[in-house]
Amino acid sequence: MQGGQPKNIDKILDMAETAEQAGVESVWVGDSLTAKPRLEPLTVLAAVAARTRRVRLGTGVMLGALRHPVLLSHAAATVDLISEGRLVLGMGVGGAFNDAQRQEWKNAGVDPSSRASRFEEVVHLLKRLTSGERVTHNGRHFQMEDVAIAPVSPNEGGTRVLIASHWRANRDSQFERAARLGDGVISISDYPDEFTQVNDRVKFHAEALGRDYDAMERVFYLTVNLTSDSDAATAEADRFLKMYYGINMWADRWGPFGAPELAIERIRRYREAGAQTIVVRFASFEQEKQLDTFLTEVAPAFKD
Repeated sequence: MQGGQPKNIDKILDMAETAEQAGVESVWVGDSLTAKPRLEPLTVLAAVAARTRRVRLGTGVMLGALRHPVLLSHAAATVDLISEGRLVLGMGVGGAFNDAQRQEWKNAGVDPSSRASRFEEVVHLLKRLTSGERVTHNGRHFQMEDVAIAPVSPNEGGTRVLIASHWRANRDSQFERAARLGDGVISISDYPDEFTQVNDRVKFHAEALGRDYDAMERVFYLTVNLTSDSDAATAEADRFLKMYYGINMWADRWGPFGAPELAIERIRRYREAGAQTIVVRFASFEQEKQLDTFLTEVAPAFKD
């Protein structure tokens, strides 16, 4: 969705089917309520689940603090059931980088200054509810008594959740949060060496909490533009990101923008830094063409 009102989601479903047929491991969608041009992610993933059989279905990343935990848990568990356990929620505290994002929190009736503590409470309750637990809870943001939902996730421990963590944010609390609440970690804005440090800190906290770090998934979300003309690729990516975010955040932390060989090299570096899953987003107005280039010129380098 590139602004305006979409007439259908045929292209999204077609691309998901193409990715699955090509052997791609997972399909991911973004999230925004009012700040950015996005479809509602769990609704879309329910449709993708009905059109696919194998690929995992992820959010990259969902703003958990915008949702009520009971409603979110019910929707997530339903998609998990439809997909036979293929759902994984990449979730983050979210930011307020521009006026539209700041207004988004107000539109949802959420004080943005409370989003971190609210997010933790949402994730804590989602894991309990989607695992089938009957919950009584008296927290800072949410209160519930003897609440259970149906359906629940087919996965033991409830719907899988990856917690967004970024080295550039320079806050150790986020790594402790991921180790305490998450089934893994997802990062979008770190250089490969920084992603290594993210994983080291999550491992430190996981071991301190008595959790099995090796069972936690490590995901990096990479934004590319696969065009042989690097100047054209950079210019289009800049337009795309400014349209999406209002500003082109993070400068050269995005990319690479240019020849497919650059993407291959960058993916290898993130794998060496500990990423088990690489989510690839195309900063382009020609999504289907980018996917075709990725499948024919990048993905074959990782057939192992």
